[in-house]
Parts: sequence; C-alpha cells; structure tokens
Amino acid sequence: MLLNVNGIEVIYNHVILVLKGVSLCVPVGQIVALLGANGAGKTTTLRAISNLLKGERGDVTKGSIDYRGERIDRLTPADLVKRGVVQVMEGRHCFAHLTIEENLLTGAYTRSLGRGDLDASLEKVYQYFPRLKQRRGTQAGYTSGGEQQMTAIGRALMANPSMILLDEPSMGLAPQIVEEIFEIVRDLNQRERVSFLLAEQNTNIALRYADYGYILENGRVMMDGEASSLAQNEDVKEFYLGVSGGGRKSFRDTKFYRRRKRWLA
Repeated sequence: MLLNVNGIEVIYNHVILVLKGVSLCVPVGQIVALLGANGAGKTTTLRAISNLLKGERGDVTKGSIDYRGERIDRLTPADLVKRGVVQVMEGRHCFAHLTIEENLLTGAYTRSLGRGDLDASLEKVYQYFPRLKQRRGTQAGYTSGGEQQMTAIGRALMANPSMILLDEPSMGLAPQIVEEIFEIVRDLNQRERVSFLLAEQNTNIALRYADYGYILENGRVMMDGEASSLAQNEDVKEFYLGVSGGGRKSFRDTKFYRRRKRWLA
C-alpha cells in the first residue's frame, strides 16, 4: 500500500474539530477520489497528508499517516516532496508574475538536475500539456484558469512524484476543460504510474476516472468502495449525482430525502 491514513483527527486553533477519525488507503498506481460537499473535510485531509496544516493553525491530534510504510506526519512538506508526495493546491496558486515555463521550473528545485535532465523533464510535461508549450513565455497571471490548472499539475510533475494530492481540479473551469484535465490525470496515472488522491466536489466526473472513492461528511468517512459501485449506489446517485431511480429531484424533494440518509441515521 502506498499511503495509509489511520484514524486521524484534526483540530484548528486548538478548539475546532474538523476531522473525526478519518481512515483511507491509496494503493500503488491507483486514482482514489475523496468526495463530499464543501466543508466536508476534503482539503483538510489532503493538507494533513502533505503537512501543510501548520500554516492554517491546524494539527493532527490523533491517528497516523504512513507512506511506503514510513510514518510521515512529522516530516516537513519539503521532505515529503523529496519522497515523492506533491500537493496541487485548490485554486491553482501559480506565480502570476512568472512565465509558465518559469512556474514549471520551480517544481524541480528539490531534484538538483543538470540542464539536459531539466530540459528532458520540461519536454515530458509539454508532451502531456501541449498548450503550455505554446504559451511557455506568457506570464501565468495572463493565462486562463484551465491553463493555470495545467501549469500547477505540470509543476508537480516536474518534481518526479510517486503520488500527487490534487485538490478540487474542476473548480471554476468549463466542463470541456475539466474533461481535458481528468483525461491528462488518467494518462499520467497509466503511463507514468503516478498515484493520485484527488479531492473533488464534482462526484460524477471523479467517479468516472477514479478506481476507488471515499465519501466524507462532517469530517467522517461515511461510505467507500470501488468507483463503479459508488456510481451505481442509489444514495450516492440521489445525494451527490442529483438523480435516482425516479430521475432528477427538486431542491424541496432533496431536503425531504436528506432526512433519511442511511449513513446519518
């Protein structure tokens, strides 16, 4: 198993309990989706794994996180990158004043590459993101949201990761661009054997591309299973895909049916 998250609790500001015993696994070479509504705890879970909680005044107070059998929850984010774990933050977070290529090059700072190897890594990124090659000299702040998301993923790829933590890759993007991003994620997974743990509100597209899924609600894992099984589950279809056996439900109907969610009973 590549990643094991074992019953972690996360508290912000010493008082706000956000995660309440979350456990999940990411096998080698798989895409695992972390699903749920806004505020369910998806981003906090990713930040706990990548050790970025301190900047948000958060702490893992219980449980453990293992990567390749090694306890990692006390390592620095830089140490994790060197071990092959890279997070792509929600909202893309490119360096707006740098060009696309300069943004990509920042992803390789931990690798101490010679110029030839650096150029080879850049060319690999451009093979997956040909649009970035066309705009390599453009300042990132003047590119589209989709191009910035591609830049952020490409920058992570420059670190030669074994696993990428991908936070809300579809946020604010047109459906066609979202589809393109997820196709590239699947391509990276299949050709480069990069494992992904992706947090996503768009349950429909996430389950189409993932191998396995976990559904978070109020800081707890309420359901998990093979992605294909979750996509056919009546509760998942009703509450996260917006359809059930009777078709799409109105907001009023959804409020009524929410009262009988089996996992909230």
